[in-house]
Amino acid sequence: MIRLGLCCLFVEQPIKFSTTTATHLLKLPENERLQKLSRLCLANAEALKQAYEFCAQAGIGCFRINSQILPLKTHPQLVYQVEELPDGKNIVTVFKQCGDLLRQHALRASFHPDQFVVLNSPNPQTVASSLAEIEYQNEVAEWVGADVINIHAGGGYGDKPAALRRFTEAFKRLSPPARQRVTIENDDKTYAPSELLPLCHELAIPLVYDVHHHRCRPDGLSIEEATAAALKTWRREPMFHLSSPLDGWQGKQPYRHHDYIDTADFPGQWLQLDCDITIEVEAKAKELAVLQLKKFLASKTKSAAATKVLQKRANKRNPAEL
Repeated sequence: MIRLGLCCLFVEQPIKFSTTTATHLLKLPENERLQKLSRLCLANAEALKQAYEFCAQAGIGCFRINSQILPLKTHPQLVYQVEELPDGKNIVTVFKQCGDLLRQHALRASFHPDQFVVLNSPNPQTVASSLAEIEYQNEVAEWVGADVINIHAGGGYGDKPAALRRFTEAFKRLSPPARQRVTIENDDKTYAPSELLPLCHELAIPLVYDVHHHRCRPDGLSIEEATAAALKTWRREPMFHLSSPLDGWQGKQPYRHHDYIDTADFPGQWLQLDCDITIEVEAKAKELAVLQLKKFLASKTKSAAATKVLQKRANKRNPAEL
């Protein structure tokens, strides 16, 4: 089974997630600040319930949760605990209801921390902030049933082996539950799959194979080989990423994402896998792009099934008739 994933937002569905700015909140008295954060967090918890319900009804198997589901949760000047908010208990209750919905509908959920999360940074404060952000998302993941917190390896800093050693050191500082959820993704500029696979095996971190990034930053592996290697890093349902270039593969910036998925970019090998997989669809048209790709995959599956029936019938015919 191929489970398609919707990333964070909607373009047509009336489901909205709210945030604010640190500049605005810091102008408010503390009690007003906590009240506003409480309203936003509760509204986002309710919106997540709606997102799960939509995905269940539309046959979309996975939803990526916005990193700001609890706005500015780890901002150094605004750090707060949900329990400190006026509606803290209710917020947690609604998030846990999301987790119940996820299990009821056999959905999957993930997080993808923002770009400022860089575990291999040479700056200790950046690493500390990154660890805090992952731990916050892990806390919410526990409530809402998410099993993936997907991050990039970070920068090369002129010495990739040293940078990956820093990643290892920082990763080991995470709590055991957070380490169980963290996955790592090949990116389009610095780390190709072959550069991350040794790290994945060393730390037991699953590789979220991004085929678009691999096409932007190729290595010695084919798509088929990278897919097979990524699968071996998973001990639960594997997750891949798929997107298409905005201006085509001959454009100046092929790493920019298109509104939809060009079906020619869907790896044929993924249709032949003998295990369940999740494919997060990174496209600007959001649910429209996922539903369009879902139709394409349904037609491919139907065509493949028809071919199997015809082959089976042909095999049963008397050889003398052929």
